[in-house]
Amino acid sequence: MLTPRPPDPNASAHERLYRSLRQQVMHGELDPGQSLTLRGLGKTYGVSMTPAREAVRRLVAEGALTLSSSGRISTPELTPERIEELAAIRALLEPEMAARALPRAHFALIERLTAINQANMEAALKGDAVTYVRTNLEFHRTLYLRAQTPAMLAMCETVWLQLGPTMRAVYARLKRREPTQHHRMILAALKAGDEPGLRLAVRTDVTQGLRHLTG
Repeated sequence: MLTPRPPDPNASAHERLYRSLRQQVMHGELDPGQSLTLRGLGKTYGVSMTPAREAVRRLVAEGALTLSSSGRISTPELTPERIEELAAIRALLEPEMAARALPRAHFALIERLTAINQANMEAALKGDAVTYVRTNLEFHRTLYLRAQTPAMLAMCETVWLQLGPTMRAVYARLKRREPTQHHRMILAALKAGDEPGLRLAVRTDVTQGLRHLTG
């Protein structure tokens, strides 16, 4: 279900729609393969067809939405092969970003990551799949921002966008109640300054989590 965010008065109409819809797709608030229309988006967000069309064009270019030859707009619906490919990209990019973040992993960052992980654990225990996906990505993004590798992070977010709806749908179906242990391993490696351990923990986290999607 589309739930528009509070408007940013400094952003254009299409920018507001773009940011809000992008976030919903990434966090799995929309179902895989969910159809959208320019008219429906315009009505939901209170914008005309032109900014709705521009926002959709940008999101299609990023992989957050798909546009069929018939003009149907929808969220990504991934095959197992596509999920395997995206998992492989995460396994390459994310350990590298984590390793580059390690020299800048000061105490305040580790505290922040610990708090996000607590929220992630609570979401898992409650069976709140959307919050689980959102806090999981927030944990990783907060760490990777310290790497100061904007091109790598942009590539990674493109992968997250494609995976978002499928991740939420699968976690909701699994009714997962046990929080992941991999974030704790990441935190322990950060505290110890252990780069090999950090790379392994991140790679294990992103690959094992995605195995549920192809099972």
